[in-house]
Amino acid sequence: MDEKDQKKTINRREFLKFASMTAATAAVGLTGLRGVLGAAEAKKDGVTPVYRTLGRTGLKVTIVSFGAMLTPEHEVMRAGFDLGINYVDTARRYMSGRNEEIVGRAIKGIRDKVYVATKTTPAANSKREIINDVETSLTKLGTDHIDVIQLHNLTGPDRAFVPEVREALTELRKQGKVRFFGVTTHTNQTEVINAIVDDKDKFFDTVLVGYNFKSPPELQKAIARAAKAGVGIIAMKTQAGGYQTDALGPVSPHQAALKWALQDVNVSCAIPGMKDMQMLSEDVAVMGIKLTRADERILEQYAAAISPYYCHLCGECEPTCPHGVAISVINRSLMYAEGYNNMELARQTYREIPIKASVSACLDCDECVARCVNNINIAGKMEKALKALA
Repeated sequence: MDEKDQKKTINRREFLKFASMTAATAAVGLTGLRGVLGAAEAKKDGVTPVYRTLGRTGLKVTIVSFGAMLTPEHEVMRAGFDLGINYVDTARRYMSGRNEEIVGRAIKGIRDKVYVATKTTPAANSKREIINDVETSLTKLGTDHIDVIQLHNLTGPDRAFVPEVREALTELRKQGKVRFFGVTTHTNQTEVINAIVDDKDKFFDTVLVGYNFKSPPELQKAIARAAKAGVGIIAMKTQAGGYQTDALGPVSPHQAALKWALQDVNVSCAIPGMKDMQMLSEDVAVMGIKLTRADERILEQYAAAISPYYCHLCGECEPTCPHGVAISVINRSLMYAEGYNNMELARQTYREIPIKASVSACLDCDECVARCVNNINIAGKMEKALKALA
């Protein structure tokens, strides 16, 4: 093992102690940390997993599950599984396919203890494409089945109702290669969720949806309606961009943001992205810990700090653009660059936009007439995207 690898490796006991200390921080706040260090020192088993049922799938999943999209090292995932996390979310396109390979290494030897969810590529709409995506994912993951296969990145409900897509998924389930079906959505989320709920065939079992303390009330209502109908709700984007800000001084808003999403009992689990051991320990620590008034104050300050540039991804601005620019997807790409600090993911997401809907179409306008209901400066954001992504 070289020096670089040694730095990435952490003694399991040391990590569990660190996780226990982080759990104590989540429970009592920074000011009370010193008083619980002794108890944390003595605790060796980390945090206690908390489970909810993933809708009609019947799967009992940890409420804090593993968002693997940004995780470059399988040891980080394995440490999470050692702490009791039993659900991991990846996708065919993450890291150009490398992410599924990393997940595969993490679940090797413990496949029966971890539920694996992945996604088809966003452009897959034919039977051949869907089957090819799943077959490739199975090889990359090193497994014979996927627990939840998801249609990736629905911007509306249409793709979920393509007969050829449903035929492919049904065939794959008959072959034992997939168990349950889901969809993911970032834009027009309320519309997508309601369409899945209203589907007379109840074809899809889960929805992965962007949900955080900045989400609109209508989305919260749609999530409640879906949960009542037996659709498992998985929350992503719980950190509202994860932006760095000086507004809170040394205090991180991320535990408070995760607790906010998990306080909604209609959410089966959240899958925060965890790049390293620090993020992992911070996130698993909130399991079973209630949102406090102190957390709410933190979120209020964080919300005020990011309001000039945080896009809600509602898509309501797009009909006001005469060129049909995919403003919400462009803003999501910028969020990956500026909040997640991941230019590879930002550019990959941006490249999925059709040329006619890309930010290049903005060059034909002397003045931006698109309007944001949350008062984001769309013209300014598009100018940033032109420089950083186009």
